[in-house]
Amino acid sequence: MTVKFFEKLSDNYLELLDDKEDFNIIIKVGESSNTKIFQAHSAILRYRSLYFRNELANISKDKNNIKTLDLKNVSVQQFEIIIKYIYGGIFLLKNHNASFIFELMLIAYEFLFDELAKYLETHLIENESHAHWLRLNFTRIYQKIFQNNKLQELQKWCNDIVVKYPEKIFDSEEFITIQENALVSLISRDDLQMEEVKIWNNVIRWGIAQNPGLPSDSKNWTHGNFLALKTTLQNCLPHIRYFHISCDEVTDNLQPYKQILENDLWDDITRKFMSPNRQISSTILPPRKILNTETFSTVINEAHAGEIASWVDKKENTYSLTNNPYEFKLLLRGTRDGFTKYSFWNLCDKQTQLVIVMKVKGTDEILGGYNPIG
Repeated sequence: MTVKFFEKLSDNYLELLDDKEDFNIIIKVGESSNTKIFQAHSAILRYRSLYFRNELANISKDKNNIKTLDLKNVSVQQFEIIIKYIYGGIFLLKNHNASFIFELMLIAYEFLFDELAKYLETHLIENESHAHWLRLNFTRIYQKIFQNNKLQELQKWCNDIVVKYPEKIFDSEEFITIQENALVSLISRDDLQMEEVKIWNNVIRWGIAQNPGLPSDSKNWTHGNFLALKTTLQNCLPHIRYFHISCDEVTDNLQPYKQILENDLWDDITRKFMSPNRQISSTILPPRKILNTETFSTVINEAHAGEIASWVDKKENTYSLTNNPYEFKLLLRGTRDGFTKYSFWNLCDKQTQLVIVMKVKGTDEILGGYNPIG
């Protein structure tokens, strides 16, 4: 039988961290007025993190046999948590907000502490208040998580939202700055809830933004201009469902950019409209799986939902369609489920964060209320 006394071992290593003797590493953390010097031991750093092993291998010792490492991109508060994790294998969340935890997760991945980083990633998604912050800062989060391919859980969480509400990304001002792998990950989804021609137009818009030297009017483009756009979009174009775009949409939206498509593909697109039953050589991707398009309410619209959400959060500025952190799910519809108290009890009892809206017959007046606790 094996007995593991990890708690005492952790305590002893944390005591070593506080011991001012026998250290051979100095770590300067932070910048400007918020800086701190940490003393550490190379053996522990090297065996706990491949990142530190590689960094220390490239640093020379001073006359006192000490190596100094500068970590300006890490705050003192963040590194105090990291260093205790390195030495004692412990992590204290305390009352840190979602923004702090998100940045700490990115640092943990940078230091190659995958175990800690994955824990923080899951915690951000599963903690209700943190998930709320993720939705509120959705576009910025979406950009950052695709800069690290290890953030698979957050990438999936975000994409599951975007495929249902693609305007959160496509209609945002930051859309043209998102990473290529983020765009590819999104447009490759079969369940992306957007018309194919709109996906095409947004892909073109993103590609043009990556080539600021292109003339504003594509009619004035040279062959080299089209080639530049084609090269930029080489990983995006294979995911467009060309054969599920209407003839008029092809004429108005695809034809002006036909030079970025392979000749065989363009020939097949035009041939398919002229002779629908004729065999073609190009791969025909399946159509997007459009979900139930039933509106979540016949009483209020998305703009109303944003206004209600801002009241719930006591925000002075009303949430827009692209930054509303809440998803409104229809529980009861009077015309569908009945207007009786029994219908309400069966479908809404014990539901938290419950919004009730009703419209006065014959008027545009809307009444309602909010119950956060059910």
